[in-house]
Amino acid sequence: MNENIIPHEAIIKKQDRWRLNQHKSVILWFTGLSGSGKSTLSHKLEAALYERGVRTYVLDGDNVRKGMNKDLGFAPEDRKENIRRIGEMTKLFMDCGIIMMTAFISPYREDRAMVRSLVEKSEFVEVYMKCSVDVCERRDVKGLYKKARAGEIKNFTGISAPYEEPQNPEIVIESDAMTLDESVAKIVQYLEEKGCLKC
Repeated sequence: MNENIIPHEAIIKKQDRWRLNQHKSVILWFTGLSGSGKSTLSHKLEAALYERGVRTYVLDGDNVRKGMNKDLGFAPEDRKENIRRIGEMTKLFMDCGIIMMTAFISPYREDRAMVRSLVEKSEFVEVYMKCSVDVCERRDVKGLYKKARAGEIKNFTGISAPYEEPQNPEIVIESDAMTLDESVAKIVQYLEEKGCLKC
């Protein structure tokens, strides 16, 4: 770090915002193949938590790449930088006392571990959207797998680029077997058991 950069010490801390919000903040990091249901589930979960008065925000891969990260491609080094920026931004949101949901393929274990290292151990929850390539490809609502098979999209995860499955995720959602409501209920139960929804 440049020696002339000196972070300002905040008066209001994360724990103060927890008391104001009456719940803790946490990062729910949804990872999985394109078409595994990351965005669908994170937005459905956000709606359920909103009804309970929980302050949340969803960061979605396509939305972030159209804005803050529009200068990045899909080569491994660009994917790494994409996740690094998202991790830092997510940490800032979480310091605001918000439950963050991030829906990103984030194919590399090393990159997900880097984001995990930015916060306290209990504040990062890896949610693995476990779904076979075949099912994801059959869903293919964006037509991306078809383009990848035709060679129109390079470095497409699951086809021409690797996906490293989480080894010890906090939550596994088998999205080709579980309903959306079952998936939401499983995550809410986890948050309740860990004391995240009260302060």
